[in-house]
Amino acid sequence: LLRVFYACNSPKAQRNKAMSQFAKPAITPEDQLQLLIDRGLTIQDQDRALSFIKAVSFFRLSPYMRPFQQADDNHTFHASAGFKQLSELYDFDRRLRLLVMDAIERAEVAVRAHLSNHMGVKYGAHWYLDKENFRHDYRHQELIDSIESKQDNAARDYLRECARIDQLRKSEPEKTALKLRRKQETYARHYQMTYTDPALMPNWAMVEELTLGQLSHMYKGLRRANDKKAIARELGLAAPLMESWLHTLTAVRNMCAYHSRLWNRELGIKPASPKSAQFNWPNYLNNSGQEPMHTRISVVLAILQHFMNECAPHASWQHRLIELFDQYPRIALRSMGLTDNWRNDPFWL
Repeated sequence: LLRVFYACNSPKAQRNKAMSQFAKPAITPEDQLQLLIDRGLTIQDQDRALSFIKAVSFFRLSPYMRPFQQADDNHTFHASAGFKQLSELYDFDRRLRLLVMDAIERAEVAVRAHLSNHMGVKYGAHWYLDKENFRHDYRHQELIDSIESKQDNAARDYLRECARIDQLRKSEPEKTALKLRRKQETYARHYQMTYTDPALMPNWAMVEELTLGQLSHMYKGLRRANDKKAIARELGLAAPLMESWLHTLTAVRNMCAYHSRLWNRELGIKPASPKSAQFNWPNYLNNSGQEPMHTRISVVLAILQHFMNECAPHASWQHRLIELFDQYPRIALRSMGLTDNWRNDPFWL
């Protein structure tokens, strides 16, 4: 009886009860354009709009349409809505992603460097091979397997390239020189083909092989609180803040990598807020009455500006960000968790 009950009330069974058969047909970009016109969107230059739809896709544009649509089942556009507004919003979001990725890259590289420098000097070039340097719940074997796999793949690629070089109509000295250059193209390849003990590459090369998600988990998984504090201090942070912000940036980086919308994104996680009153932080994010701001892109921009101040202060990232907003004055700031006068906050000056 219990088996029957669970079978009838499983998530899959419940989903099947509520679902119906999908029946929407695929339509051409020309028909997609006509659909927008039928829904009331003003389009001044239909040829240009069609080219835009072909290059971007109707599906990708759909989330950007919602602010311009009425709250009905027919997706009717407001009378004032035009295709130019829609394309401007999409372009703004695309350029925002590029700026965000620029800052995440710099923050990520800095975290790799500080983690490597601290742990390598204190515990040795191959500190990460010892699972005693990690918390008991850290998946240490996954790290080892990942680095081993990268080295093995690099070695296999090298051997394939050597076999290809052997088929070339070149002299033996030329082939040897080519193989040497190929061997040195990546450190994973070089280490695997050069050293036998330890079997895996040193700390400073290992951190470069990690994804941002793996780097975030590694920092969180460090066993000793003093090590985490020392690494975070180099970036002007407390360890809990560093841990939380790395987790947030991992999620945001994945959004950017897959070209997902950032403009009015509601984050699935809430980044930790600075506890110290002396911490340089936007006043509008210190206002407890504006809680949604802490799960919008506004908090991500502040996190990135902090990292940029610490690791790339001469990059003028905040000026480029403000210039972007200047070029798109019609962008709805509240949807991003930003106040109308956000740029005048001392944090951004």
